[in-house]
Amino acid sequence: MNASAALLSCLMSGLLAATLAAPAAAADAAAPAKADPAKGQATATAVCGACHTFDGSRGSPANPILQGQHPEYLVKQLAEFKAGKRANAVMQGMAATLPTEADMKNVAAFYASKIAKPGFAKNKATVALGEKIYRGGVAERKVPACSGCHGPSGSGIPAQYPRLAGQHADYTEAQLLAFRGGVRKNSAQMTGVAAGMTDGEIKAVSDYIAGLR
Repeated sequence: MNASAALLSCLMSGLLAATLAAPAAAADAAAPAKADPAKGQATATAVCGACHTFDGSRGSPANPILQGQHPEYLVKQLAEFKAGKRANAVMQGMAATLPTEADMKNVAAFYASKIAKPGFAKNKATVALGEKIYRGGVAERKVPACSGCHGPSGSGIPAQYPRLAGQHADYTEAQLLAFRGGVRKNSAQMTGVAAGMTDGEIKAVSDYIAGLR
């Protein structure tokens, strides 16, 4: 092979290698950074711990338990608080301290990494009613079964429907009332569900959910 042919061969080889490497490099650049639970823990301790406890466990019944919640759902809620789509003066202020989606994903990953502690129903008189609604809905008012979206054990579906098992009954009740009253507006589906429920039914199913495992 003469010098010209050798040079051409080298150039072609280099061009081929660059062409093959380009898609991989582009894919790496486009791939979102993985969530960092360690960074999320720092945020949770500094920002979220006062209301949710540092690990998102069983704090005040007025605030949701975050342990074991789907990270996609937590990110969605934080983004909607920040955008004002979900109204809550405290949480809108807290979400504002998370400037990027990566910050939200980090703190969500931290809470999702925790194993949720079990809860329990408190009102034995309404457990049967709560179970009936959770598993079968309220047929005469076309209220669907909660288990259809949140699962038989309350595990939920990532990104779409939150984990409910063990959630504070007070918090679940407050959210259902907020959906029914039009105060919480970030789920048309849940607004429709809550619209067909009485106060007693909401209280019963919320208590039942608290004991799901």
